[in-house]
Amino acid sequence: MIGAIVSLLLVVAAAYAVTQIGGVITLLFIAAVLFLAYRRLSLLAFTVTFTVLLAAYTVLGAASGPAGIWKGFLWVLLATLWLLNVRPLRKALITRPFMKAYLKLLPSMSQTEKEALAAGTVWWDGELFTGAPDWTKLLSAKAPKLSAEEQAFIDGPCEELCAMLDDWNITHERGDMPPEVWDFLKSRGFFAMIIPKKYGGLEFSAYGHSCVLAKISSRSGTASATVAVPNSLGPAELLNHYGTEEQKNYYLPRLARGEEVPCFALTGPRAGSDAGSIPDTGIVCRGMWQGREVVGLKLNFNKRYITLAPVATVVGLAFRMFDPDHLLGDKTDIGITCALIPRNTPGVSIGRRHFPLNVPFQNGPVHGKDVFVPLDFIIGGPAMAGSGWRMLVEQLSVGRCISLPSNTTGGAKAAVFATGAYARIRTQFNMPVGRFEGVETVIARMVGLTYTMDAARSVTAGAIDGGERPSVPSAMLKYHVTEMGRQVANDAMDVHGGKGICLGPKNYLGRGYQIVPVAITVEGANLLTRNLIIFGQGAIRCHPFVQREMNAARNPDRAAGVDEFDRALFGHIGFTISNAVRSFIMALTHARFTRAPVQGATARYYQHIVRFSASFAYAVDVSMLTLGGYLKKKEGLSARLGDVLSCLYLASMVLKHHENQGRRAEDLPIVEWACRNLLYHAQEQLHGLLRNFPNRLLAGVMRVLIFPRGRIYSAPGDRLGRTIAGLVTSPTEVRDRLCELVYRTVQPGNPLGLLQEALQLAVQLEPLEKRIRVEGVKTGKVTALDLPGRIQQALGAGLISETEAAALRDYDRKVMDLINVDDFDTSELGTQAQPAPESQRPSAHVA
Repeated sequence: MIGAIVSLLLVVAAAYAVTQIGGVITLLFIAAVLFLAYRRLSLLAFTVTFTVLLAAYTVLGAASGPAGIWKGFLWVLLATLWLLNVRPLRKALITRPFMKAYLKLLPSMSQTEKEALAAGTVWWDGELFTGAPDWTKLLSAKAPKLSAEEQAFIDGPCEELCAMLDDWNITHERGDMPPEVWDFLKSRGFFAMIIPKKYGGLEFSAYGHSCVLAKISSRSGTASATVAVPNSLGPAELLNHYGTEEQKNYYLPRLARGEEVPCFALTGPRAGSDAGSIPDTGIVCRGMWQGREVVGLKLNFNKRYITLAPVATVVGLAFRMFDPDHLLGDKTDIGITCALIPRNTPGVSIGRRHFPLNVPFQNGPVHGKDVFVPLDFIIGGPAMAGSGWRMLVEQLSVGRCISLPSNTTGGAKAAVFATGAYARIRTQFNMPVGRFEGVETVIARMVGLTYTMDAARSVTAGAIDGGERPSVPSAMLKYHVTEMGRQVANDAMDVHGGKGICLGPKNYLGRGYQIVPVAITVEGANLLTRNLIIFGQGAIRCHPFVQREMNAARNPDRAAGVDEFDRALFGHIGFTISNAVRSFIMALTHARFTRAPVQGATARYYQHIVRFSASFAYAVDVSMLTLGGYLKKKEGLSARLGDVLSCLYLASMVLKHHENQGRRAEDLPIVEWACRNLLYHAQEQLHGLLRNFPNRLLAGVMRVLIFPRGRIYSAPGDRLGRTIAGLVTSPTEVRDRLCELVYRTVQPGNPLGLLQEALQLAVQLEPLEKRIRVEGVKTGKVTALDLPGRIQQALGAGLISETEAAALRDYDRKVMDLINVDDFDTSELGTQAQPAPESQRPSAHVA
């Protein structure tokens, strides 16, 4: 609030000086002061420099009339600055009263929220909160690269797996993957990518793990979901980080060999996205285990949406642990705890299935009634009782960066790969549909979003391999990558039209389209992730002063708390003023004089990210200091601030990805589209924040400092879209690089490989088709309406040779095989299954 008020006073005072006094000396003085604020000097350094400047200005400038009033104000301001440098005085007059009011503004925070905030690390997201991101921190990071072992796995077992998969058979005829596929997954280590080699696992890097998932998801959503879960948040991950040596030595080799199939039971009817409120209980008590009485847990739980549950042999279980008889100590409510429960434990009931949108990956409920297990079943043993939520959120910061982003990106790559080829081979009005401007716009959007998704996936995975545990970026990727995936899936359907909506063995889009809402929903629903988590978590974790202020205000040592709060508060005030000035100057100059870490075509995007980072940081401070805990309830404002942060993060990932790939000039149109799209969205979300900000006076001040020239940043243009569409509707290196990892082997049953083959033929044979149109159709020598007829007539007229005619006929046959859709007898569409008799249905579990 103080920083916002000071910013307002500075704007008013500067406007007064310029309009009432003017003069070169006054303008130079104001410019010098703004430069000091822009450069973020310390309070003492700023005060000393301001003293020298003001003394010179007083001597050289006018002294009568409005100038005298103006200079009087400046000397009062200088005296105030010197007083603020006296820490005991400012602590007594400002810090202590403000800290008392600040404590009243702080929102309440549950233990689970505190543990979520403490999880993971702050990485590039923290730099964006500064308003002056240090690009060396991002650009110096090593580019992610597959090891020889990981590349061999993708080229070998992954290719073999994709060749084995028949998505129509899995999703429609069988309702599951065939036994030979399950055996292959288990025996070849697909469930063991995160398990260390010493336990028999593959121990892949985060990037290698991500690439495997992207590859599989380009072929089958069912298979990619099945592989993702054992390698994400679950028993193997938790055991690896928190398990006892005995637990690791027993379970990890068995999991690596596929002898055990894991699932993790967290969500239930009463606790979905709010997983911290789980009502499932584990009561410490005495009971019989293997013939002897031991202290253990009596578990009662009701879980749903648990992937792999129907086929799991061991269940990772999250529950709330209580010790009413104080068998372990004085504490009654011990907290959320995680344990491993074998499937065959008495009282455990699993096996039935959910059916998520016709994509039959194994998913279902898990129930437990009076399940007794020893305390040793707790992951990490009794010492980790009550630490379950911390364990989960710490590992979720990694898992959410890999599983869903990788699967979604793989699906988007496949959609672009297929749509680019289909738009080239499918003709209407004697022209490939991919050359219609409206279609070009849609394809360009698909390409730009997919490039953004792939950049975020790969660069963030590389950061994990570098030691980061990026909790806030994990939420950004979860929300934005899956939402971009939804848009890509919709666009692919629009371009394909009837081909996309008719299910059957020939359809290569339908099941991917259907599975999109699954990614939107799981691992934290997207609505909640956007409205509450991205900014709510980021504002505290990533801001350079907020967490320091909160910790200082709540410090039980009052004197130490006041001292630390004083340092953080005045650092924060200077930070806010500096960002206000930086935002104003960079917006006014369109960031043209901002230092960029690279030269060339992408330099301007680095400058714009810095500009919007300053505007974002300033808007964050005004919002938090003005609204306090109320901001937590204003979800629309929080969501917009989170969108700005996410757009800046994703744009940074695009630029880093471009650097990692060797700054290829041919990729620049896609890089430009992606950056323009993201920065335009950041601008519009800042505008939406100002339009809806409750304090209209402060909203007006912020608008002057953020948009002094108005909203001048534009979205990608039509010409750029046409260029990008051309890059993927032809067999270019750009298309191959963007769609890397897509399963494209040319074989019966793999439409993507056949589409690529047809695309190459389309380009090769385009001159022959043009010859027939120009020399045949236009001259009247060729009158047939379909291509086979035209080929025959052109051959008869001597326009093409027999060899050329054969090549055109082969191409036409392949195209028709690809664009045709399936049809069925009514009996083939009816389900063969019958509802279970009432007596065999499980009793209702009260939610």
